[in-house]
Amino acid sequence: MMTSKRNSLIHNLNSAKCSSLPPSQEASPSPCPCDHSSRALTSTGREPPPRPHATRAAPLEPAEETPRPQRLHRSKGLKRFSSRWPSRGSTGSGNIPASAAAAAEQLHGAKSHKKRCKLLGDEPSLHVTAGNMRQRYVTKDGKCRVNLGPIADKSRFISDIFTTVVDLKFSWFLLVFTMCYILTWVAFGGIYFFGAWLRDDIAHVHDPEWKACFQNVDSFLSALLLSLESQRTIGYGLRMVTANCPEGTMLLMAQSILGSIIDALMVGCMFVKISRPQQRAQTLIFSKHCVICERDEKLCMLFRIGDLRVSHMVDAKIRAKLIKSRQTKEGEFIPLEQSEINLGYDTGGDRLLLVEPQTITHVINESSPFWELGSERLKRETFEIIVILEGIVETSGMTCQARTSYTEDEVLWGHRFESCISLEKGAFRVDYGAFDKTFEVQMLPLSARDSKETRGCVLENVG
Repeated sequence: MMTSKRNSLIHNLNSAKCSSLPPSQEASPSPCPCDHSSRALTSTGREPPPRPHATRAAPLEPAEETPRPQRLHRSKGLKRFSSRWPSRGSTGSGNIPASAAAAAEQLHGAKSHKKRCKLLGDEPSLHVTAGNMRQRYVTKDGKCRVNLGPIADKSRFISDIFTTVVDLKFSWFLLVFTMCYILTWVAFGGIYFFGAWLRDDIAHVHDPEWKACFQNVDSFLSALLLSLESQRTIGYGLRMVTANCPEGTMLLMAQSILGSIIDALMVGCMFVKISRPQQRAQTLIFSKHCVICERDEKLCMLFRIGDLRVSHMVDAKIRAKLIKSRQTKEGEFIPLEQSEINLGYDTGGDRLLLVEPQTITHVINESSPFWELGSERLKRETFEIIVILEGIVETSGMTCQARTSYTEDEVLWGHRFESCISLEKGAFRVDYGAFDKTFEVQMLPLSARDSKETRGCVLENVG
């Protein structure tokens, strides 16, 4: 009985030692040395040397705690294995450069952000283009940036054929100009050739006794020359329309009338195309910036205009529009709403004698759209000021219009224009080098409304 208890204790002790081995040795196919010792003891039946009671009981305690370090060791091994294992997002990233991966991630983020903005209604506005440049309603040189959509009823343009031809580009205009003449020459040349063939004038071209209707027309080229000579009234005298047939006379009359109509139309279009008043607008200049400063204790908006030619504009008038989108109290969105900017219409200040550069003044009062505009609000606003100068060209008598625009970034708060006029002997001198120059002045950043309220409070306190 004592021998069986000893054998069971020895077996438990050996199993505990074997379980405390590392997993690599535990999983190896080699037999455990503890098994050899247990087998040897059991097989020989010898009793092991006597041990103290504490020695026999001590191995029983670590037998219960040995699985803990084993699990800890295995968990560490698994943790190292998972850290070495590539994640799903980084699969194959070893062959892709870091910059390419970053660019792809940035593109994906931009697409997702664009989708979110589109869903939320925060998509960037249409006036923002590449390079953070704001889309203008009217460019600095006066061109309107408005593209018309597809027009179904295009017959309206044909009814006003003169304006349609004049509005064409110069290359297309030259093409239309030449084709009008060439087509009429070819068409009447074909009619002449067909008439000569019907009357058998081609077969008897060398017969002096034959009474030909179209004399000396023996081919289409000769008929084309007859058409060209007749319409342009060249008259070389070799080919002609004789009096032997009335139809030839009627055809010549029709060609002469049609040729005169084409001459009048094409020459008129060419004259208007060359002398268009829009070219006169190239010598009417505007200042690059618009400034806001005080004049006679009133907040004013100023800009300059000038004429580079010696021949002046007759009856010149100036007006301005404010282009700004807004939302009504009912929630209606009004894009590109136009508001009038008073430039002295009630006092006659909008009528100009444009001999030297003029500084145009807009007084910011209660009726002005800039009544509540201050220095800080100017940085947050989005608007565009359209300036239109109209007058009659002195040399041609045609009405000319010049346009430009100022955005909120081109409005300088607290600046004034430098003087560009000096007195010389017998005349005034205009220095266009100082036309766009401004200088900064000390000025409060308050709007016209706030300035008026502040002055009212000061007067009340003084009184």
